[in-house]
Amino acid sequence: MCSPFLEYRQKCRVLAIGYLFFVSLTSVFITSSTACSNGNCQVLEACSAPTDCGAGLYCGNCPALGRTQPICTRGQATNVTSIINGLPFNKYTWVITHNSFSIVDAPPLPGVQRLTFYNQEDTVTNQLKNGVRGLMLDMYEFENDIWLCHSFQGQCFNFTAFQPAINTLKEVEAFLTENPTEIVTIIIEDYVHTPKGLSNLFINAGLDKYWYPVSKMPKKGQDWPTLTEMVQANHRLLVFTSIASKEAEEGIAYQWKYMVENEPGDPGVHQGSCPNRKESKGLSSRSASLFLMNYFPTYPVQADSCKENSAPLADMANACYRAAGNVLPNFVAVNFYMRSDGGGVFDIVDKMNGRTLCGCNTVTACQAEASFGSCKNIAVPSTSPMSATSGSFTGSVQFSKSASPVHSPKCLLHFLFYLLLIAALIQL
Repeated sequence: MCSPFLEYRQKCRVLAIGYLFFVSLTSVFITSSTACSNGNCQVLEACSAPTDCGAGLYCGNCPALGRTQPICTRGQATNVTSIINGLPFNKYTWVITHNSFSIVDAPPLPGVQRLTFYNQEDTVTNQLKNGVRGLMLDMYEFENDIWLCHSFQGQCFNFTAFQPAINTLKEVEAFLTENPTEIVTIIIEDYVHTPKGLSNLFINAGLDKYWYPVSKMPKKGQDWPTLTEMVQANHRLLVFTSIASKEAEEGIAYQWKYMVENEPGDPGVHQGSCPNRKESKGLSSRSASLFLMNYFPTYPVQADSCKENSAPLADMANACYRAAGNVLPNFVAVNFYMRSDGGGVFDIVDKMNGRTLCGCNTVTACQAEASFGSCKNIAVPSTSPMSATSGSFTGSVQFSKSASPVHSPKCLLHFLFYLLLIAALIQL
């Protein structure tokens, strides 16, 4: 039985805890009442709901960096053509999505459990609306048609297939029709062997009217036409294939004749180096006027992408800039392109465009028709105190909530690939 003194101490302790709780609650209330909200929060500012963040932002976090509390994170690119529009196409840098078709929660074939990895989270239409201007698509012959698919040894399987390629190409056609001043680039990992199969696919999708002719592409590293000239000619779709013979056979540009490219997968994310892909000329070659920078691991892990698309991506951009002889890439290819610790690939591309187009530290500081190096004063966002409310990737962009192999440890991904390899060998 407790003594009166001990009972007194316990009562005091309860009262003290209650008082501290009240003070803490009042403090949180005061802080939240003075914090930004209702669409007024800017990038890096704390948020507690999707509606807190301004246009082009969503409320997200990055647990892979130990940041479990949410801030407003960029989910859209700057409309660079509204700032500086009259320069050659190869002077600009664009966001490109790796395996644009490999979308979390994309429905599998009826009665089939998909066993593959995923690289993106929203539809191709949403990618384009968010400012992505390049799509990397893997095309295979499957079910007497051309499909978007992951595979082994150049063969598509029902458990790695996504959808007929024409569905995605029709999304591109709709976007180009609705946005008559925009230019889109498609880079195809090509496993289509039917004669004229690929060119007929684009015709059937209604994209031939936007096709940039191979005959007009600069072949010795010269500048491309200006964006204005390309729009006026309605040459607003650039298509590249990985098969050299199709340039003569179908009029589809052979990729490595017109661009240089660093190694994809793990070799391309090794910090401090930026080796060229074996099919590509050296990055410092001046015989090709476009430069594609790959930055994505061999095995995509959705939860890790916010870390990958932050400071490490900026570091790799600097390494590739040096490897290319002080030339910035025209395309920056990433997985899960919206995930970062704040600005991500969008901020990095803004900085590249600012440096190339006007000599400023970001393209938003550029001034139309001003001399090179004449820049507006643009405040750089600083990290603000974070809300006490934990958050996840939700907001203006709808992220998938489903479980998939992309969330799994890398060992499980390796296991799945071994299963696929065994299945491929059985089929041979």
